[in-house]
Amino acid sequence: MECRMREMRCKEVINICDGCRLGYVADVELKLPEGQVCAIIVYGPYRFFGLFGRGEEYYIPWDCIQRIGDDIILIDKPFQRRDPALERKRRKKYGSFGRNP
Repeated sequence: MECRMREMRCKEVINICDGCRLGYVADVELKLPEGQVCAIIVYGPYRFFGLFGRGEEYYIPWDCIQRIGDDIILIDKPFQRRDPALERKRRKKYGSFGRNP
């Protein structure tokens, strides 16, 4: 299958472990001398209407990709989810913007 980067950016990435939509392909990591694709990178969701940037980006190794379709890419990679209780503690300690007052 041949695919240009321009076409890859239009494909949505879906994790088949939990059915979560991660977003769209934003970048590709390459090994230059060989021209081999190592991974795809998907930017995280916007935070607070895009005013505070984006969330964490997803680094997806090429080995985790199961299928590349016409409009989606299916991956099989379990991501660690943050514990909601720890997130609440962090917000209390650092405030709502994650900075130490």
